Amino acid sequence: MALKPSVVLASGQLLTAEVWSPVAAALGDRYDVLHADHTRDDTIAGMAARLLAEAPERFDLVAHAMGGFTAFEVMRRAPERVRSLTLISTLAPNDGPAQTERRQGYIRLVEAGDFAGVVEERVPILLHPDRRHDPHLLAIVRRMALETGAETFLRQQRAIMSRIDSRASLAAIRCPTLLVRGREDAIATEAHQREMLAAIPGARLEQVEACGHLVMLERPHEAKRILGDWLAR
Repeated sequence: MALKPSVVLASGQLLTAEVWSPVAAALGDRYDVLHADHTRDDTIAGMAARLLAEAPERFDLVAHAMGGFTAFEVMRRAPERVRSLTLISTLAPNDGPAQTERRQGYIRLVEAGDFAGVVEERVPILLHPDRRHDPHLLAIVRRMALETGAETFLRQQRAIMSRIDSRASLAAIRCPTLLVRGREDAIATEAHQREMLAAIPGARLEQVEACGHLVMLERPHEAKRILGDWLAR
């Protein structure tokens, strides 16, 4: 029996494998679906090294948000191992002073024992305005944050804050690349997507209507269709 092609899913901050559940279930019959571990390292380089160490020799890489930062590092280190790249709700620049100060504020709150407050502050940023009071989605987001925990959040935060600007390396990405963004994403803007679209040779962009940062949970049917068609191309 032929082996299934491998797909590695790389998650964003405060998210667990649950964020991929609808997509992973749809892909499972045709692909060996693996989840990158973004819980143990406090640098993007460390996350990328762990992903490459645990992944098969060749794989399709599907990355969301912070996972996209890891994906850029993977492409710098081992581009020959990635068959195709999907970047969901992510951006290439590193943080500016305002973003760094906001993240340092989150760190101070968590260190003072208010991890729950940080989670509640971030929830509205992640979801489309019409879904910010959806009890089902809110329960999932809060559950993933709780499972991630304060210590892992701090490691992820420090990794994000210290990441490099990936814009200079975008032109070197040669594998087929798909960008996916929710139209109302308040974190990864359309300008960020256009910047990557212009820099990555042959890249394509899909924008999902009536959707925020968590495309896979907010619009699961669209996410399954987009990724299913892309990976089966």
